[in-house]
Amino acid sequence: MTVAHCGTVSALTLGLPASTAIPEAKGNLPKAMFVGRAAMSAKLGKQLKNDITGITMLAITRPTNTTLAAGAKIPEILVIGLHLAPKVTTVPTEAIELIAAQRKSGIVFAVVRDMPFEGTTREECTLAVRRALPGRAGHTPVHQVFAGEWRPAGEAILDTDEVPEGGSLDDLWESICAQIILGSSNGVDLDARITRRSQIRQLEATVDKLVRDHQRAKDADQRNEIYAQLHKAKQQLDALVAQATE
Repeated sequence: MTVAHCGTVSALTLGLPASTAIPEAKGNLPKAMFVGRAAMSAKLGKQLKNDITGITMLAITRPTNTTLAAGAKIPEILVIGLHLAPKVTTVPTEAIELIAAQRKSGIVFAVVRDMPFEGTTREECTLAVRRALPGRAGHTPVHQVFAGEWRPAGEAILDTDEVPEGGSLDDLWESICAQIILGSSNGVDLDARITRRSQIRQLEATVDKLVRDHQRAKDADQRNEIYAQLHKAKQQLDALVAQATE
């Protein structure tokens, strides 16, 4: 069977089981199937029309074609390829939002682009997911599109070994999200780890600002106040970094 591909990227090049791969004849997804189900901004319309040259279903992971158990939250995991038009280099987050919001499935997007490299052109791929941010129960969830690093297309891999035989699709989804968002295949306590990373980034920005403010301050009392704030922020940052490395 010839499997569906986006550029040279397919279920097989991503390291997924052959049983999950979609046949090439069934892979093409017309853009029109995603249009008309939700309000569309001019920016999104342009992105779908001009920035993406093709949408391809690459793989579907279900309990029926793997050894995984059914998930309580994730009924299936889709892998969809988005091929970018020439000279388009950024992840099409609005299009990913549109597509991912239309299904309860977990969806991994393999975004493929062509980039100049050493006098020629190299095909590159990044993997992206749309995920609800950690929040309080009972509140409307807020989603965000996360994307990993751009890599040569042949080096874009999804590690499925972290989930043992008999694990669930929920476990696989958490592992995949961890790979893309945090660079780790360990999906345990992922929401807490995402929150901690966000807090670390915020504190790093706060420390940088306070360092600059302390350097510019001329009044002694003001410098002492800023130094106290800086010392507290550094302590909080060190504690979070230590938790992240445990």
